[in-house]
Amino acid sequence: MNLYPVRAIYMSEMARTRRTLLQSIVSPVISTSLYFVVFGAAIGSRIEEIGGISYGAFIVPGLIMLMLLTQSVSNASFGIFFPKFSGSIYELLSAPISYLEIVIGYVGAAASKSVLLGLLILLTSNFFVPLEVAHPVWMLVFLVLTALTFSMLGFIIGIWADGFDKLQLVPLLVITPLTFLGGSFYSIDMLPPFWQGVTLLNPVVYLVSGFRWSFYGISDVSVVASVVVISLFLIGCLGMIAWIFRTGYRLKP
Repeated sequence: MNLYPVRAIYMSEMARTRRTLLQSIVSPVISTSLYFVVFGAAIGSRIEEIGGISYGAFIVPGLIMLMLLTQSVSNASFGIFFPKFSGSIYELLSAPISYLEIVIGYVGAAASKSVLLGLLILLTSNFFVPLEVAHPVWMLVFLVLTALTFSMLGFIIGIWADGFDKLQLVPLLVITPLTFLGGSFYSIDMLPPFWQGVTLLNPVVYLVSGFRWSFYGISDVSVVASVVVISLFLIGCLGMIAWIFRTGYRLKP
């Protein structure tokens, strides 16, 4: 594998982030901080501890995961959609660059931005609630794996989308609702038994639960199940991307 084209794509995408710093970095951090103010301070003061953890601290992993999922998908989808929209993707496909190098460049840049945002929000949360990370290595593992997986999902959406409106379709109508209903702001043990069973069908539950375990050592589902779910999702996205380049789906003029 030639690292020069990978580096060129990666640096180009990261340079775009620097040019749109307010939109790419500052805005998500401020938006997440508002969640801390509303849920952590205003509402959290009226809610008892969950699993021995203050409500403000309890929602930190969920808020980071909410931002991580939406930003990973949005960054990766726009990154590959814009070359399609401008027509420059055909020059990229005809260049002596392998499909693997293209994917690593775009997905790697989107995942890097998301991981950076996640760490910034983690640092910001310390201004609102006392925070400790029980398993920092596992926290980074979940952070990186989730960013990579959903950046690949965003890459797929960017290939599939034929207009700017469709780029936000999945993040707004699918990922955000699943994250809100996936235990980001509550423990699923607080739900009636029937709704607990329904909630376990939501794959985001396993991501949020595993990520929260890395902070506090508590989870709604087993950590093994969380790792299995994110691994299966990762494999599924890899398979879909391989199929896209093998068939030329939405890539051929």
